[in-house]
Amino acid sequence: MTLLRSTLFALVQGLATIVFSFIALLSFPFSPFVRYRIITLWNRLVVAAARGLLGIRYEIRGMENLPDQPVIVMAKHQSAWETIALPILFPPQSMVLKKELLRIPFFGWGLALTSPIAIDRKAGKEALRQIVAQGRHRMKQGFWVTIFPEGTRVKPGEAGRYAIGGAWLATHTGTPVLPVAHNAGEVWPRHSFIKHPGTITVSIGPVISSQGKKADALNDEVKAWIESEMKQLPHARAR
Repeated sequence: MTLLRSTLFALVQGLATIVFSFIALLSFPFSPFVRYRIITLWNRLVVAAARGLLGIRYEIRGMENLPDQPVIVMAKHQSAWETIALPILFPPQSMVLKKELLRIPFFGWGLALTSPIAIDRKAGKEALRQIVAQGRHRMKQGFWVTIFPEGTRVKPGEAGRYAIGGAWLATHTGTPVLPVAHNAGEVWPRHSFIKHPGTITVSIGPVISSQGKKADALNDEVKAWIESEMKQLPHARAR
């Protein structure tokens, strides 16, 4: 039954991706925020399909910590779920991502029109300059910025190396950081076709100020909160 549900979900997600890629192209004449609202209907559809077909639900803790001005969201990275769900759980966001993703047929077309911050991760210090330049511009437009500092998805119970890009952007623009922990990897494992029913917990931490801090110190502070919070989250997979 789990295999059947996962197969049906993959079909729905694939078909929705193709359809919304063309909808995204048609949204090009509109403003960035209107395009974002239109294109992220795909995100809402996929999250709803995950709930209906896979039995994957979610709960949010710490909504009271959401600020009323643009911040930099630094989130745990365990699966594809958070990349789909965070854009509809928080205000409009510009996601920091590797530019290669924009070349993926259909998916990349829509992604490119959501005002992401696309960088060359192999560019070293130039990548940091790209993040600051594009991030400052997006926040002036009113977007939040979302980054997964681990860069790649990690297994539940593990912690990847936290790259400095998000903290670098925060300290160079004076923008606070909003740390986010979650356990999506327990029900939507990385590199796995099979997905499992359960309830994902998304925990939003208190805003962390970047004022007067070095990027590496801020990065360590964010990592400490996220990894400590990860140990407090309940099991996501239904038992």
